[in-house]
Amino acid sequence: MKIQRVETFPVFLSQREAGDSYAGSATIPHGGYRLNPPWRSLYSPGYESLFVKITTDDGLVGWGEALAPVAPEVPATIVDRILAPLLVGMDPRAVRVLWHRMTESMRERGHLVGHQADAMAAVDIALWDLWGKALDSPVAALAGGAFTDSVPSYVSGIRGADDAEKRDRARELAERGIRRFKLHLGSGIATDLATYDAVRSAHPDITVALDAHWQYSLGEAKLLGRELDDRRAWFFEAPLAPEDVEGHRELAEYIATPVAVGEAMRNRFEFADWMQRRAVRVAQPDIGRTGITEGLAIAMLGDAYGVQVAPHHSAAFGVVMAAGVHVSAATPALLAFEYQPYTVGVANRLLVDPLRIDDAGYFALPAAPGLGIKVDEAAVRRYILD
Repeated sequence: MKIQRVETFPVFLSQREAGDSYAGSATIPHGGYRLNPPWRSLYSPGYESLFVKITTDDGLVGWGEALAPVAPEVPATIVDRILAPLLVGMDPRAVRVLWHRMTESMRERGHLVGHQADAMAAVDIALWDLWGKALDSPVAALAGGAFTDSVPSYVSGIRGADDAEKRDRARELAERGIRRFKLHLGSGIATDLATYDAVRSAHPDITVALDAHWQYSLGEAKLLGRELDDRRAWFFEAPLAPEDVEGHRELAEYIATPVAVGEAMRNRFEFADWMQRRAVRVAQPDIGRTGITEGLAIAMLGDAYGVQVAPHHSAAFGVVMAAGVHVSAATPALLAFEYQPYTVGVANRLLVDPLRIDDAGYFALPAAPGLGIKVDEAAVRRYILD
């Protein structure tokens, strides 16, 4: 079995096409990226992603996806010009060998991060999908087995015009059976605590985490962290600038609430540094940025260092979501898998059959070979970003 062809599909769905938007309220076709204060990052007016399709000489197909919410054509070009020539003619079942081949090709140039890593993640996921299909085995089984076939998750992001609406929305979800929540904040200590308290009051049995989106100084994070200690918060995510390892270490030592980071990282070397320095207590690798191979390595590091693992997932589609569910199921130190109810429907738009999640927020581990999903290729091609 040899790889015959590697194809890339950068896609864009406007809010109108998707029925919702992670980024905001835009309803027009792509008109450029924008800032969404108080957060620093650029956002798209809809959903963007990169799909990768790998076909073998005997007709077997594997699908991968990168978390590429901005400019997916950039990692697509990396796949087309750099990675595909390394893969064509190789045996796709040699997944770890091919991962090494890709990483070594640009490693000494500092390209284990950024768009290069995102491109490798999409290819790696497709290779695992192919490997599973070739052996008639689910990805989690190839990873050594699943610790669970029902993956716990938490609701990420509670929408509402004000704190009262967010509280009411949390109450609706709690009455359905959801018990774990994360708030997307970073708007100032007093404002964040007011929102936290409102949502926490929605139900006596819920647990709530706070994502500060890298907004605070160390002093501010210490003040907010102590307040979260008093409230027995679940975890405190992304409190400081993502490059400030030492600041996160000092904060983690100062407060009892677990410090969570990871969505900005791409490889085991970054996570190992943070774990060795005790700067993180909840690791959040995004499989659309790490790939499955590196994601599993990061999960094993978490097990070794006593760090719980809560794989990140935001604005990607169902291929990355399926990959994240498989890695979560194969992770001994799993805390929970992130999901946003507003994005799940969009994530499933390009799958023939949707991923299943029950009312209590547990993902069913797909049992079919590979990722256990079937991509609607006609739909993918319909939304190719020009």
